[in-house]
Amino acid sequence: MASTEAPIFNRRKYTIISASLVAVGAVAFFFCLAGDHPEKAWQAYLINFLLFSAIAQGGVLFSALMHTTRARWSGPLANLSESFAAFFPVSLVLFLILFLGKNHVFPWLHADLHGKEVWLNVPFLFSRDLIGLIVLYGLGFAYLFHALWFKLERGGRKGRIRSLITGLWKVSIPDAECCRNRMNVLAILYMLAFALILSLIGYDLVMAADPHWYSTLFGAYTFVKAVYVGLGSIIILAALLHMSPGIDFTLKPSQFHDIGKLFFAFCLVWADFFYCQLVIIWYGNIPEETAYVIERTLTAPWNRVAWFVFIVSFILPFIILLNKKIKTKPKAMTVLCITVIVGIWLEHFLLLGPALSHHAQTLPLSVFDALISLAFLGLMIFAVTGYLNRFPELVTPAAAEVKAEIEEVK
Repeated sequence: MASTEAPIFNRRKYTIISASLVAVGAVAFFFCLAGDHPEKAWQAYLINFLLFSAIAQGGVLFSALMHTTRARWSGPLANLSESFAAFFPVSLVLFLILFLGKNHVFPWLHADLHGKEVWLNVPFLFSRDLIGLIVLYGLGFAYLFHALWFKLERGGRKGRIRSLITGLWKVSIPDAECCRNRMNVLAILYMLAFALILSLIGYDLVMAADPHWYSTLFGAYTFVKAVYVGLGSIIILAALLHMSPGIDFTLKPSQFHDIGKLFFAFCLVWADFFYCQLVIIWYGNIPEETAYVIERTLTAPWNRVAWFVFIVSFILPFIILLNKKIKTKPKAMTVLCITVIVGIWLEHFLLLGPALSHHAQTLPLSVFDALISLAFLGLMIFAVTGYLNRFPELVTPAAAEVKAEIEEVK
């Protein structure tokens, strides 16, 4: 049984795992960067930055959404979802590093933009996206700061971050009602910022790769996709903790079923936005819009990726999640969610690949893409396990009971 006095995860073990994954990915990135096609290294970097940042952003959104809707069933899941906020600083640093690859990730850099230079220029793009991410992550941390006020044990465990948080609590939060009211406001602000800033990121880093194509639905498509992968990652984390015999974390079948239903719902929403963009552009038959769709769905080699993404990220989860029992089985849901996230990784590759790899006759995929992805996975593991080790009471049954009491008071 885990104790709040002991770390949830073996620090040494998970530090070694994380460091090994990061080291392997970093070596692959620099090896690819030094080769004949450095643009492939930066393409993999951009895809992974977008995916893992979306996982963290969507994970925290779950907690804000559950708090706003007063969903009592989500207590232990909300606690886990907040751990993804630990990736926010990493995401910010990764975004700054992306500036070094600007010549490879922005194919419009030396193109004739026909008056779009006012919006599509590197200084303005990086400035607005950086400010947007700082605002989003700042609101996420502010929400988390107040959420932890109800959940963390006072005294006992030591640590610089705990001491800093408790010290700030003493000077900034007078009572429970004040904290709860601020949480309500911050949760709503985070959700609004989530929609606006992820739309901006989608426009600037994905849609703008083909600067003469546009879709008014692309922003909503981007943030809905982030919720989808965020929910999948929460399910994976919850299932792994639930199945770990040495960790005192248990979810009821009904809780797995509820988040499984939510995952299923956003599978449908993601597919709906995908369908709306496709059908409207196709029936509009406007050459500058349909060319984008044709290249990615009907021409080789991208058409095979399009079908794979459609099957893996929609058809497969749709059919499987129609079964009620599957949603209550942690192992099955873990496999399914990993499959979906891999599918969304390939969906990013499908959107960006044709713009970054012009006239490719074969898929510009190699083992280096998978290895570079391992570095981002290692960073995510390090961030999430580090957070839960610092605040182990969030994983114990007591944390869920505290959450339920808070919701009851409301």
